[in-house]
Amino acid sequence: MLEVAEALAAVLEHARPRRPEAVALSPVVLGRVLAMHATADRDSPPFDKSLRDGYAVRSADCAGGAAELRVVEEVPAGAVPAKAVGPGECARLFTGAPIPDGADAVVMQEDTQLVGDRVRVTDTAVKPGQWVFPRGREMRAGDVVLPTGTALNAAAVGVLAGLGAAEVPVVPWPRVAVLSTGNELVNLADEPGPGQIRNSNGPMLVSLAVRAGAVVHDLGIARDTAGELRGRIEEGLDRTDVLMLAGGVSVGKFDLVPGVLEELGVTPHVRQVRMKPGKPLFFGTRGDALVFGLPGNPVSAFVCFELFVRPALRVLAGHGEPGPRTATLPLAEPVAESNDRPTYRPARLEPAAVGWAVRPLPWAGAPDLRGLQPADALLVLPAGESRFDPGTPVPVVLLN
Repeated sequence: MLEVAEALAAVLEHARPRRPEAVALSPVVLGRVLAMHATADRDSPPFDKSLRDGYAVRSADCAGGAAELRVVEEVPAGAVPAKAVGPGECARLFTGAPIPDGADAVVMQEDTQLVGDRVRVTDTAVKPGQWVFPRGREMRAGDVVLPTGTALNAAAVGVLAGLGAAEVPVVPWPRVAVLSTGNELVNLADEPGPGQIRNSNGPMLVSLAVRAGAVVHDLGIARDTAGELRGRIEEGLDRTDVLMLAGGVSVGKFDLVPGVLEELGVTPHVRQVRMKPGKPLFFGTRGDALVFGLPGNPVSAFVCFELFVRPALRVLAGHGEPGPRTATLPLAEPVAESNDRPTYRPARLEPAAVGWAVRPLPWAGAPDLRGLQPADALLVLPAGESRFDPGTPVPVVLLN
């Protein structure tokens, strides 16, 4: 039986980023990882530009008190100044317009008064560079603006547009198939009969994978027979990067999944993990495909997804930090538990006097998905007797 860190290391050892593809710059790239440096093809801005509506001036003309300056031209954004600004002169500018030669500052129009055909500057502290965004301040030609591995957000899309990047090399989203197993399961639209339950694991795992940035195919439900499992598993292996199965991975008579996987050429790397919930975890590979056999209890499946599957999906998607994201936070209330394995208990973050604290949630164990629903963290408790007072720093896994 492996420790959690050992099992995660085994997963990450076999996870590799997908081959990059070029896609048109559009919102479809949001969240995807840049597969090649994006470099500036020119300075930005390509000229000294005004940050305000106002007047381009020589700061020396405005020293020592109010100055009255002659307006030599008007320059809107998108135009090019035709005249230089000489002593005693200024140019009317609008935000984004280039600064004309000779000027070294901008005075906001609010700090001026029109006096006949001249402009009186009432700002008595004009400094060189005032309200000027200098050429190349944002980037210089040849600069690496967005390095390989950048997760693209809306600002990055804007930056790429400014670089003229009509196509962007990105790592594709991982392709994931989800298969729920068990004779007791029925589809959501069906009325459960005696001894049956609705399939909650499938929709939950599909949702987790979609939120993690995967393209997901739901394979539905497979019964606990070797023949049906074999056909559905082969379907998943043939069309995806990651196959997730829920249920059938423990040691009972109907836990057939590990045997069928091995018959189909899946090499096992993890069979059990010393954790609670989630001990019966299967992880294996066939070629480049990653296969996760998750426990059937829904909270166990959720916890195993967060600890092992999500980090693998992040690697496949090109992220440099696979996670899981962790923190050490003070307890908001006392905790006293006795566990035979390290335990990942649903918890909730809440504001504290300084920073954040973590509060364990009422929870009835691995089948209690309702108790997990409000959680945005997992409180990590050690094996054995745990007795912690409020304020004690404890490790947590951050969700969402």
